[in-house]
Parts: sequence; C-alpha cells; structure tokens
Amino acid sequence: MSADTNPEFTPVTIRAKGARLTARFTPAVGPTRANLVLHGATGVPQRYYQPFARWAAQRGVGVLTYDYRDFGASRTGPMRDSRANFADWTLHDQGAAERCLAELAPDGPLWVLGHSLGGLGIAFRQFDPRVSRITTIGAGMAHHTDHPWSYRPIALAFWFVLGPVGTALAGYLPGRRMLLGADLPAGVYWQWRRWCTRRRFFHDDIGDSLPQPDFTLPGPRIRMLTMTDDVVVPPVAVRRYADAFAAGRVDFAALDPADYGLTSLRHIEVLSQRSAAAWPAILDLPPA
Repeated sequence: MSADTNPEFTPVTIRAKGARLTARFTPAVGPTRANLVLHGATGVPQRYYQPFARWAAQRGVGVLTYDYRDFGASRTGPMRDSRANFADWTLHDQGAAERCLAELAPDGPLWVLGHSLGGLGIAFRQFDPRVSRITTIGAGMAHHTDHPWSYRPIALAFWFVLGPVGTALAGYLPGRRMLLGADLPAGVYWQWRRWCTRRRFFHDDIGDSLPQPDFTLPGPRIRMLTMTDDVVVPPVAVRRYADAFAAGRVDFAALDPADYGLTSLRHIEVLSQRSAAAWPAILDLPPA
C-alpha cells in the first residue's frame, strides 16, 4: 500500500489535455444517491476536501476530488517550469474531471460542485446529460474594489505589490514563503490577477485562452451559493456572476453562519470540518 493510499478512497488518474491529474474517488456508502465531482478553489489541495468527501459518501454521494495540473499531488516538476494558467484549470482540467466521473460512475445522476474558481467554468462547456445538479459556492466575478475595507489592504498587496514582485522574481508565486497561501504557477497567478483587477473579469481572454462563454446553455438549474461573511469573493461578486446567466437559470442563496450555529463560514473554511453543520444546505440534503 503506497503512502498516498487510504482505505476510504481509491486513487485515480485523470487524463486531461496536456496533463495527468492525481485524483481520489470516495465511493458512496450504502445505496448511491448520486456521484459528485468537486472542482476545488485556487490554491486549495484536494486533501483539504477529504472530510467533506467522507461526509458526503456516508450520505450516499460518491465524491471525486483532484488537484489541478502542476499543483498539489498533480505537480510533477519545479513550479517555475509550469506553463499552466487559469484557463487550463477552468477548461481542460475541470472538463476532464467531469468526464472521468462519468466513466467511474456509469449509472445514476451526476452532480457538480464548484468551489470558488471551481465554479467559474460552467458557461464554457457542455455537461453530460446525467448531470442533474450544478452547485457553486463562493464563485463570483470578483473585482478588488468589492472587498470590504477590512480586507482590501490584503487584496491590494496581493494583486499590486507582493504578488507581482514575488512572482516576477521567483518565476512562480512563492505563496508559502510570502505567507500569501499556496505556491502557484506564474501563469495561474498572472491570469487570476488580470481577472480580479479588471471590470471585464475574464472577458479580455475570450478568443485567446478562453472560448466564447454560453450563459444560456441548456442543463439543470444552477444553485449559486455565497456566504454572508465571505470577504474574499463577497456576495456582490457572486450575484454579479449569477446575473450573467439567462434569466431564471440560477437560484442564488446566501448562507448565514448563525443559521447553522456557527460564528463564521468564510470563503475557504466553508468546506472545512469546522463548517460541517452547513454542508447539508450546500448539497441540498436533509440534516443528519
């Protein structure tokens, strides 16, 4: 048994365009309600989501998690050698993970859960006919002016001072050394920065690294969730993203930590063990 093997999940390799992604499939325990692919947030390794995957599996929902190319367990060489960008993660890796789940679970409904960046690829691809639920949480078209004043100095330093200088010098974002989060490929940081510092968000990349999005695409209704205390992708940014879709396509809801007996949910922590009380609402399941 290898060091990365855990009896609660099966190691999986996802073949994406130009990359192989390291993944984990946690099968449903007992009767299967559905199988879900979890597209992670920027800089959040798949191991962070394992408590959520185990919780969902206990409630009949199998979960596929994975790391984007050149990140986490999918990293195969020096970060500075990576040519990956945000579009690779949003288009090629997310799409490949959805196809992989369909192969792993050839029968029954499929669900998609996108956390932050993980929810930004919806308008760029067609979904398997078996996809019956698409949920995003903390996914929005954020601009640096959306942040509350308490968080804005951190955001401005990340986009205009420490982030650009560190990335230019190191050849990648040295997030751990600079206490800015995870290390990221330079192409991921620069494109992420462009999206979050321009009012047009990703639209300037359409026709280059991104195809034309289809905000009227057919499929199940989309549930877009935000957290009332999210300062990283504030509710206004999630609402902006929801409003880009055709009328009636999106159900928007804000999760308030007080409703679940919690003092906070926040942006990343909403899918950590400490926020488990809110997880039934995220997957629209009855409370345990």
